[in-house]
Amino acid sequence: MNNRNRNSDPNNELYQALLTLKTPEECYQFFLDLCTQAEMKAMEQRFDVAKMLRAGSIYHDILEETSASSATISRVNRCLLNGSGGYEMVFKRLEEKKR
Repeated sequence: MNNRNRNSDPNNELYQALLTLKTPEECYQFFLDLCTQAEMKAMEQRFDVAKMLRAGSIYHDILEETSASSATISRVNRCLLNGSGGYEMVFKRLEEKKR
């Protein structure tokens, strides 16, 4: 776990609750109740930025397509390079699912 999440608890029941969700619609409904609209948009934007960075897009193109700030793009890039590996794990699983 990286330092910015040192106060988080990976054993929190929230993460078990997420594992009970079965469809994208269920996930969406749960997150609508759990998060503000701004939080939802921010998470969606960070995920889009991560996909684009992983695909080799440059900051300028990411900024134009996602409207993310350069700080957000840099932060996501740091997570991709030195984070806990969560993005990469999810991207690999999504790729496997497409096959």
